[in-house]
Amino acid sequence: MKPFEQFLGQMMEAARLAQAKDPQAATEVIQKALKAAGLLPGQAAPAADDAAPELIDLNALPEWVRKARGGATADGMPKPARRARWNVPGRKRSRAPAHDPRAPGEFTQGSFQASAGSRHYKLYVPSTPASGPRPLIVMLHGCTQDPDDFAAGTAMNALAEQHGCLVLYPAQDRSANASLCWNWFETPHQQRDGGEPSLIAGMTREVIERWGADPQRVYVAGLSAGGAMAAIMGAAYPELYAAVGVHSGLPVGKARDLITGLAAMKKGATGKGRAAGKLRQRVPVIVFHGDRDEVVHCGNGEAVLEQFLHAAPASRDDALRRTQERDGDVRYTKTAMLDRSGRSVAEYWELHGAGHAWSGGSPAGSYTHPAGPDASAEMLRFFLGQTG
Repeated sequence: MKPFEQFLGQMMEAARLAQAKDPQAATEVIQKALKAAGLLPGQAAPAADDAAPELIDLNALPEWVRKARGGATADGMPKPARRARWNVPGRKRSRAPAHDPRAPGEFTQGSFQASAGSRHYKLYVPSTPASGPRPLIVMLHGCTQDPDDFAAGTAMNALAEQHGCLVLYPAQDRSANASLCWNWFETPHQQRDGGEPSLIAGMTREVIERWGADPQRVYVAGLSAGGAMAAIMGAAYPELYAAVGVHSGLPVGKARDLITGLAAMKKGATGKGRAAGKLRQRVPVIVFHGDRDEVVHCGNGEAVLEQFLHAAPASRDDALRRTQERDGDVRYTKTAMLDRSGRSVAEYWELHGAGHAWSGGSPAGSYTHPAGPDASAEMLRFFLGQTG
């Protein structure tokens, strides 16, 4: 058994004991797991051939776990001997990304407040006057990122300038998640009209109304935790989002808490039609995932595609046909699902040799793979192709 799998099993057993009101036994299991991983204070790190499990900071650990390890950092997180790193060929971002001359429009700040809370955002408005209602793309950043970083890395603003699109970048708040992850792995944030989905949807509607966006051409995309939340948004609000883009994300409903979230990320989630009942209707989806992704297992990319394809109604299945393309230089395999008219309604881009990073992104932002196919351009092409 791999170290991570052993650690995960111990954590799940501790959770079961805690729920069974046996905190002493739960504490003993937690201490044993943390000691083996070298995470207890004063404990030496494991040898290189038995390295500590790569913890992904999805959210603060439960109080009983923090007490078991005998302390916590200022943000409530343990101090692992070896923190998880994104598998990224590029460099880390600066805190103030350089201005992109290809995006001379206005990048404004704003905020949205509702019963579920409030979130800040940034909005890109092209420099050229609108000739009519503009398309709107909602971009959800990954863990540790923010709107400026995500805009710099994806270069979506430059594409929006070319095509006359608005781009909305909701910002996760540190009070909601210490690592700035969207809380896709928690059940309250996977449902319509509740939690973070209600905030993102409300923010989207407000921008549509305030800026005169075209309500028929609204799309949502994201990376990693943002990709998982983009899938949730498409599933929960199919009347609001005309298409979804998921890069290195996960399908809807594959986790209910921190432990099951970690399990889904590491082990993947495959199986035709699984969790399709979570989707009210089919929504066009484009998925990118690296087959060397060590943070979110690549099986999750295929699972997202299958979940969206097999959502009700299923009567259109016979109209779909599969085509595969491969470019030996760029190293990717593309699978497209076409409707009767030949329009692509679902795509899966498997990026060979790529890790957990935005394909074709700019090194000006974090977690990008500049050498890959341009995910931003392909997503925008796919989005605009849905509604003309």
